[in-house]
Amino acid sequence: MARFTLPRDLYHGKGALEALKSLQGKRAMICVGGGSMKKFGFLDRAVQYLKEAGMEVELFEGIEPDPSVETVMKGAEAMLRFEPDWIVAMGGGSPIDAAKAMWIKYEYPECTFEDMCKVFGIPTLRRKAHFCAIPSTSGTATEVTAFSIITDYSKGIKYPIADFEITPDVAIVDPDLAETMPKKLVAHTGMDAMTHAVEAYVSTANCDYTDPLALHAIKMIQNNLVVSYSGDMDARAKMHNAQCLAGMAFSNALLGIVHSMAHKTGAAFADYGAHIIHGAANAMYLPKVIAFNAKDETAKKRYGVIADEMGLGGANDEEKVALLIAYLRKMSDELNIPHCIKNYGADSYPCEQGFVPEEVFLARLPEIAKNAIADACTGSNPRQPSQEEMEKLLLACYYDREIDF
Repeated sequence: MARFTLPRDLYHGKGALEALKSLQGKRAMICVGGGSMKKFGFLDRAVQYLKEAGMEVELFEGIEPDPSVETVMKGAEAMLRFEPDWIVAMGGGSPIDAAKAMWIKYEYPECTFEDMCKVFGIPTLRRKAHFCAIPSTSGTATEVTAFSIITDYSKGIKYPIADFEITPDVAIVDPDLAETMPKKLVAHTGMDAMTHAVEAYVSTANCDYTDPLALHAIKMIQNNLVVSYSGDMDARAKMHNAQCLAGMAFSNALLGIVHSMAHKTGAAFADYGAHIIHGAANAMYLPKVIAFNAKDETAKKRYGVIADEMGLGGANDEEKVALLIAYLRKMSDELNIPHCIKNYGADSYPCEQGFVPEEVFLARLPEIAKNAIADACTGSNPRQPSQEEMEKLLLACYYDREIDF
């Protein structure tokens, strides 16, 4: 038996933010990030709509990119004081992910962060509050997923929280919010969405319910991401829908080792001046992982179907896999994303020598590989890598080497 879970309601299209007026409750806490929602007026509109719904509203502001365990605990304390019956998270993936974890701690104050990280081990939520998610970026799709990513900076590791309990009750996918994204964010979130769809389609947990969502999302991203990056707002609106469809697919089909590697490298070199931004990490690692997974015959056939859906040509699955890899690398070029960690600069753009020194990467490689294998996303990958294979994969992602194993 398998399970397919999505939000109870999904409001979409321009002006969908107004759906907040339909929520029923007494108190709502809005969780937001660094200020773009306030700057562009969306936060004020959300507050006004919730007040029109008859609710008292309190804000929890300043959730950082790659939210920390400490931020989660502070937010939960604020919720325990205010006692909301609606948690409304708006902005990029970070405030929504953080608010999901806060929600768990709010409902179960005795729950530790370690407890939250037990895969599909969260107790029943909604005893105190329901959850509404409003994304402003077109990539994470956390508004429809059973996942949250929280960073433990003391360990330099991103941890995925995975449980259908944290799937939001309401998602509001309003393209007006996505129009505010800076160009670099369009690129990174778009490649995150592409990786979600590709990994969901080849995951060992794929099914008839997830496959159409994944394939349609891939086609939409192929048609709209680069155009959106160039400033086309109609394409930007289509990308907002595409990333949501990819999220519906991967929340139920799960992911693979592209994400395992991205989670475990993202904060691993923060002491050298920068994070490896999640979407950029996915863009760099996806072609390598496709080549690795394609040694599995079932996965190779599925990559062939993706190539066919994208109209890439190829006389057989071998050729189709090669064309798919080449296409994704070309897309990274068009989005100004580097191909490997060695050339990943502190500002995320390609450069001759990135912020991660070779000797530091090599010294930390065994531990990163070990943590990536233990990541929640590894179990549904088509090929289960050994420690040696994961280290070789990560080396290929550092130096941009071909995969021959």
